[in-house]
Amino acid sequence: MIQLIDLRNRSIAPHEFAAIVPRSLSDVSSATAVAAELIGDVRARGEAALLEQAERLDGCRPSSIRVSSDDIAAAVEALAPAVRAALEEAIARVTVASKAQVPPATVTELAPGAVVSQRWQPVKRVGLYVPGGKAVYPSSVVMNVVPAQIAGVSSVALASPAQKAFGGSVHPTILGAAGLLGITEVYAMGGAGAIGAFAYGVPAMGLEPVQVITGPGNVYVAAAKRLVRGTTGIDSEAGPTEILIIADESADPSFVAADLVSQAEHDELAAAVLVTDSAQLAVTVRDEIDLLAQSAHHGARVREALDGVQSAIVIVDDIGIAAEFSNAYGPEHLELQTIDPSATLELIDSAGAIFLGAHSPVSLGDYLAGSNHVLPTGGQARFSSGLGTYTFLRPQQVIEYDRRALAEVRDRIVALSSAEDLPAHGAAVTARFLND
Repeated sequence: MIQLIDLRNRSIAPHEFAAIVPRSLSDVSSATAVAAELIGDVRARGEAALLEQAERLDGCRPSSIRVSSDDIAAAVEALAPAVRAALEEAIARVTVASKAQVPPATVTELAPGAVVSQRWQPVKRVGLYVPGGKAVYPSSVVMNVVPAQIAGVSSVALASPAQKAFGGSVHPTILGAAGLLGITEVYAMGGAGAIGAFAYGVPAMGLEPVQVITGPGNVYVAAAKRLVRGTTGIDSEAGPTEILIIADESADPSFVAADLVSQAEHDELAAAVLVTDSAQLAVTVRDEIDLLAQSAHHGARVREALDGVQSAIVIVDDIGIAAEFSNAYGPEHLELQTIDPSATLELIDSAGAIFLGAHSPVSLGDYLAGSNHVLPTGGQARFSSGLGTYTFLRPQQVIEYDRRALAEVRDRIVALSSAEDLPAHGAAVTARFLND
């Protein structure tokens, strides 16, 4: 049964919440050594290493790591009509929302002839990872690919683990989603080895290194992304999914329970947390999730996730304290099911994505809200954001001064360069005026 944490009638400083919030005991650093070995093997032996890793870790050996264009096209044609329609709708909605994330170029004139412009330049090549373990995630194809395309990325490669049920190839629904988006560079490779292949390339396969790697995965994928950061950019070290719900007595307990269970079915390490100022709601939701877990399709997985140390029902004195608790947690998904969700939102500063009201469940964001579902986990929402068009863009400042504008600041540049004992800096400016 999910644990109950009662924080009522306790004086807790904001910084003390960090030690109270429930967290998984899993640690990315525990997988670092294994991830480093797998990456090193791929760097040393390329495709042979990837084939052996697939055979050992995924239980099958692909006939080819690179999936053919014909197989991708066939997967598109084989998509069930309802699934294809849903994917096309998701693509349309995420496209609209992603376009809104593109920052405008700006030009700032500081003085006549003194201009600083800012442009947003896309990276040229990205590697997008789509997990393939306990579930199939064509929706993650959409969430990774669309913002990269909207940003203007010209070269997109996609990797997903080899599937024993499909002859060592990528799951056909994932291939179909890729094909709908025009992606032709797809690799049947998974885990840390795939991240290493993206970061360093596999020349014999024609796989060129990428500039940015995005997408969720297991703890070994997260560890691999940590290891290659610096060689390539990453979105985040996404780990097991999380949902935190702030609810008061106005919330429907059946909705709250259903949303907690929906995220618990992802993984045994998934975190499901309810924070409420209503003891009655806490008890009712606890009973509801026990009933739902018993009938869930992935009941054993759901029960293990809900019984884990990372899941809890937390009772607090008021919604203000609930918000403080949530901000200390920094959840991947935050639902606000209170009598006035907009007012509660004003108290929130840390969350990957925020869902307002009774009819905005996390499942909506997973598929068709238009928002992106690749989000920071493990408290990273306290300092980072989810995947978006901006993930693939770099702000660059362009400076253009004419002679007169430079002359106006010449003496001040010389003064500062002298103060820093860097006289050549000043001389680089005065050299332009020696003939005055």
